Amino acid sequence: MATLFEDIFVVEQLNPDGKKFERVNRIQATGTTFECDLLLDTNSEIYPIMEEEKITVVLSSTLSLDGRPDDGEYDQSGEPTMADNYEYVMHGRVFDVQYKGSGTVSVHVSFGGLLMRLTGDQRHLENIRADERLYILIKKD
Repeated sequence: MATLFEDIFVVEQLNPDGKKFERVNRIQATGTTFECDLLLDTNSEIYPIMEEEKITVVLSSTLSLDGRPDDGEYDQSGEPTMADNYEYVMHGRVFDVQYKGSGTVSVHVSFGGLLMRLTGDQRHLENIRADERLYILIKKD
């Protein structure tokens, strides 16, 4: 399965704990469909995101359009990929999955030091496993 999670998020706040790094913004957002909470670090020079913007966020195990697994190397073939349909893409690893009470789960991912925490109902995040490599794909709506 290529797509592990997908939702549209409304950015509620930038840098909720104050700005820590010059070129990084931490966005706090809530999903419109699954009502998941998202905290995500992004490079604000490359991809500025503003409060109240809507962004589509996809978590995927591969960029291949046919869902074939990645072999761990960057594909330089020039073939179309999922990334072609998005504006900002990062690759990372799930370093922690915390199961909380009443069916809630928090997924923690590091994208080369830029961090993400996605918290929501376990039913919507059940395909994401600890120590899994994945891509995050983002575009503004």
